[in-house]
Amino acid sequence: MDGMGGTGDTPAAEHVGLEFLFLAHRVRRVVDDRMAAGGLSLARTKLLRLLDEQGPTRLSSLAGQLGFAARSVTETVDGLARDGLVERGPDPTDRRAKLVVITREGNAVLATANAAGQRVLQDIFGALDDEQRTSLGALLGAVDTAARAANSAGVREPLTNQ
Repeated sequence: MDGMGGTGDTPAAEHVGLEFLFLAHRVRRVVDDRMAAGGLSLARTKLLRLLDEQGPTRLSSLAGQLGFAARSVTETVDGLARDGLVERGPDPTDRRAKLVVITREGNAVLATANAAGQRVLQDIFGALDDEQRTSLGALLGAVDTAARAANSAGVREPLTNQ
């Protein structure tokens, strides 16, 4: 065994896993910073993207789909509403419930944030050649499959590929 806990030149799974987590955090932070400079954080972009795709949606549904606590989603929606990017309205099927809907301004800001996100992802992953991106895609699919299998607690999973 080598110093990383693997055998020979093969690093231990735990070592590779930690490297992956650190790298994923770094990439997420770079993407989030660049998107925030364009007007929206990654989390706010995900929420607006859902509203843009689905139309008016209940807060509880947004929380479930995003995999976030209802309180976190409520706070995010409050901020988006203050910024004029979403509005709350009555749910015609349940007087007690409110629906959240993206505004015209929300759509414009979302388009800017999406463009910023696409540019930074192109900057990062465009540095890989076609073969490297294909290999990485296959590896990420295998990691995703293993992570889903390891999730035996029955925790609701957020939307994928968002």
